[in-house]
Amino acid sequence: MGHEHHGHDHNHVHTNNKKILLISFFIITIFMIVEVIGGYVTNSLALLSDAGHMLSDAISLFIALMAFKFGERVANQRKTYVYRRFEILAAFINGILLIAISLYIFYEAITRFINPPEVASTGMLIISTLGLIVNLFIAWLMFKGSDTKNNLNMRGAFIHVLGDLLGSVGAIVAALIMLTFGWKIADPIASVIVAMLIIRSGYGVTKSALNVLMEGTPSNIDIHEISETITSHPEIIDVHDLHIWSITSDLTALSCHAVVDREKTVLECDSIIEEINHKLNHKSIQHATIQLETSDHQHDNSLLCCMDQTEHVH
Repeated sequence: MGHEHHGHDHNHVHTNNKKILLISFFIITIFMIVEVIGGYVTNSLALLSDAGHMLSDAISLFIALMAFKFGERVANQRKTYVYRRFEILAAFINGILLIAISLYIFYEAITRFINPPEVASTGMLIISTLGLIVNLFIAWLMFKGSDTKNNLNMRGAFIHVLGDLLGSVGAIVAALIMLTFGWKIADPIASVIVAMLIIRSGYGVTKSALNVLMEGTPSNIDIHEISETITSHPEIIDVHDLHIWSITSDLTALSCHAVVDREKTVLECDSIIEEINHKLNHKSIQHATIQLETSDHQHDNSLLCCMDQTEHVH
């Protein structure tokens, strides 16, 4: 019953994620158009860079929505895990987009440092203030109503919005400085600061997504702790060939070989596997494949698998 309730909660969170992504997509797309026009009219790089970031937001939110839609498809013989990895690909693309936009902002800012242009500071201040209000609302909506903590796809979208929020703050500060002191250089300085924050976020999302795509051990999983959890069962003698990886943000998989006494029956082995699976589920591992074998079985005794054809430890 407990597991059914968990599944119901997961479906509820999944629906909320989609709904909030859709609302955020429409709001961001509309305001992005406003910022592009405003940035062009006021000649503000800070506004244009924020609009560029909002464009990447709109694209990333659309990709994230498609990821959830693809993830709902039924498993088939060609796609046994359906399209769940699409979510990770979406997060990876988002991270790359963030890095690319940051680099472009750096490039544009350098030219403006050399020759600062005239900027319509009042118009810039009005539009960036509106942008801040819009981003605060969307950030609040995502933080309160969606799973930004555990779902990498939602976290990538949320970081995009936070980057936008910082971009609006930077544009407001730059506009106020230009209005007060007449320092034209404030516009590219604000852009560079925001770009540095964006590139850091982009790197984090890209690194996390790449780790999943490379089937690395999830950051929240301690492989030795999992090994101890399995060997803590009184009937398990040893464990080896252990692999732990993420299918997607909310689905962690495990496979291993575990050694038991040679006299164990199939029914007893089934009971052992069921008990271990229950323990692993409490360690955030939802899909485990455990191969039970006796000590007579020929194998490498190391915890991690040694692939003979590559002679590398995985």
